[in-house]
Amino acid sequence: MYKIIVSFCFCLVGLVCIAQPQADDRLAKSIDSLVAPQFQGNQPGVSILIAKKGQVVYQKTFGSASVELDVPLKPELTFDLGSITKQFTAVAILQLVEQGKIALTDSIQRFIKDFPSKGYTITIENLLTHTSGIPDYMQLETGDPYAERKDFTPKAIIDLFKTLPLQFEPGTKFSYSNSGYFLLGYVIAQVSGENYYKYVQDHILTPLGLNHTFLNHPNEIIPNHVNGYKKEGDQYKKADYWSATLPYAAGDLISNTADLFTWHQALYSGKVLKKESLDKAFAPFILKDGTSAGYGYGWYQKDFNGVKSIGHGGAITGFLTDETYYPGQDVYVAILCNCECIAKDDLSLAIAGLALGKPLQTDLVLNDSVLNGYTGTYAMLPDQKRTMVIAKKGDHLVADVKGQGSFELLFQSDTAFDFKGIPGASARFVMENGKVTGFVVEQNGRYEWKKIK
Repeated sequence: MYKIIVSFCFCLVGLVCIAQPQADDRLAKSIDSLVAPQFQGNQPGVSILIAKKGQVVYQKTFGSASVELDVPLKPELTFDLGSITKQFTAVAILQLVEQGKIALTDSIQRFIKDFPSKGYTITIENLLTHTSGIPDYMQLETGDPYAERKDFTPKAIIDLFKTLPLQFEPGTKFSYSNSGYFLLGYVIAQVSGENYYKYVQDHILTPLGLNHTFLNHPNEIIPNHVNGYKKEGDQYKKADYWSATLPYAAGDLISNTADLFTWHQALYSGKVLKKESLDKAFAPFILKDGTSAGYGYGWYQKDFNGVKSIGHGGAITGFLTDETYYPGQDVYVAILCNCECIAKDDLSLAIAGLALGKPLQTDLVLNDSVLNGYTGTYAMLPDQKRTMVIAKKGDHLVADVKGQGSFELLFQSDTAFDFKGIPGASARFVMENGKVTGFVVEQNGRYEWKKIK
């Protein structure tokens, strides 16, 4: 009997060993069939990595690293990450918290003496969670058409927005603001005695062996760095030049998919932070009215078709990025694109759906009474000159954006929707006392629209 049982166990092990590669091979073919047709010929492309249960099951690139030279993308090549950088900035702050050098409840005036309080206490936690009310410096009109091409010191950027009025009382609302993470970079320098770049390099990148992750500096050559592009009509063009001093702690990192996965593993293995610190970073911040901000310290928490995720996207001139972890299924997906024209959110969800064996993005057909409640004219806050008309077309809604065209709404739930054809834009209608009062759009920031008729 013992020999039979042992033999049977060996058979089971053999079956598992055979079945897993077959499953991974089917997944690879499915993803290839989805992605390859979108990146044919000499055009910008995408680098993709998928891991299941801690093991990479798919890593591949499509498209060109340099359209000018017709150089194909390779997995080891590096991309501008944009706002994924915020994870690294948040972790740097939490490291200093663990060392007792700073507290989440500290007022930012403790470290930036000349930053006006404006009648409220603005805490480090407010900056981490985008609940400070400080306007986003990336949305400012400076009056200088070439401002993005100039180099600034961190203090000079802070001086541009420090006197602006708060958009709301800190802790009462979530409004994505790059200003908060820019300030955190400055705070890290004040507390540690090192500049932001040196701190991240010495305390995160080097200890973790992230040898393909770099902090961007003006005029420096970054190894294996791909070119970034945009698309105008049918033509690809070089992305607009931005000074590397502008993103700073809000979006200055450059990396590849393999290093991002190493970063992910390091976080969960306790190499970077204590578990209680990481749990807090991953947990959504609770606003003063008891509602969830949907954002922790450098990570969004989302639910796609009943599947929970933790992650962050990025957008910076010439590049779109996304890295998302589905903890319930232990599936990790990283996508790096070197063109502003790629619908990376739709692509990420489609790929994750294949890896999970369940579609994450749906297009629900809602009944007429629900759709009719959403039709009307909306104005963007605070600039109400920008309007959008949402009208019914068949069994769908269409948004007519003044000066930009019409876009179909794809509903993910009764209130959550995406704009078809607009990469990286997701939205939800806001209900008050059973009536629609507006909607909120998240696309490289958070924008509120009010229903005016």
